[in-house]
Amino acid sequence: MRPRATLIVNPQASAVTDTLVGRVERELGRRFEVVTVVSERRGHAADLARQAEGQALFVLGGDGAFNEALNGADGSRPVGLLPGGATNVLPRALGLPEDAVACARRLLTGRARRITLGRVDGRRFGFSAGIGLDAEAVRRVDARGRRPDGRRPGDLAFAWSIARILAERRCRYRPVLEVAGAGRAALLFVSNGAVYTYAGPLPLQVCPRARFELGLDFAAPVAPGPVDVARLLARAALGWGVAGAPGVLSGHDMDRIEVACDFPLPLQADGEDLGDVTAAVFEAERDALAVLV
Repeated sequence: MRPRATLIVNPQASAVTDTLVGRVERELGRRFEVVTVVSERRGHAADLARQAEGQALFVLGGDGAFNEALNGADGSRPVGLLPGGATNVLPRALGLPEDAVACARRLLTGRARRITLGRVDGRRFGFSAGIGLDAEAVRRVDARGRRPDGRRPGDLAFAWSIARILAERRCRYRPVLEVAGAGRAALLFVSNGAVYTYAGPLPLQVCPRARFELGLDFAAPVAPGPVDVARLLARAALGWGVAGAPGVLSGHDMDRIEVACDFPLPLQADGEDLGDVTAAVFEAERDALAVLV
């Protein structure tokens, strides 16, 4: 008798279609009796993960669905992430295939890898969180609303939002937050793994020493101007990282990062807008979860 597994599907993820769901179900069905459940609203994937049955949990969707599932998973069963969104940062950063069916095939014979998860004010994240620039860009993309097919705008919309914000600010930032024990800075980027996000096929590395098995890393530019912004973007694209650059506060393998803001600033985790905060606590939940790789 085959073991059971739950498959959570976000039907509004960019690449998810009924045909793709059927192909993934057939692939997983080679080993498991698959119970498929569909996410119907924001936050629903977390509830479905809490209610999951069987010996494994699979999620077909994008970064939002992955984040919700991580927040619902209790750690009692391994989690398999199947890329169905526009960017799919976490599965790509874990080295998984970008094709959902090929990924499902890989996970059937893969191993379980124990990883750390981040938490910010109680909300789990898998790969990154930030205060300032990237969180503001996430909010602007969300403000565009969904496309007629119900799907979220993709990487180009995010890149355009970043460019617009930098142009509006003339690429100048002043210190507006305090990282406890490190000092004042203008922006904060927190990484749970070496890849902070992707710009199309290009991985952007803010904290290249970050590892999923370790604690959290952070990089906090102090007061970047136009030349600094260009240099830091180039370093992220080249894989050199923002952490360790001149004028950037940084920390490696940390259990706790405490931040106080001069006024409310936007916060994001795994590309999800968590609202404005005047203070935030980032924590490493070590050995939190097994992911299939």
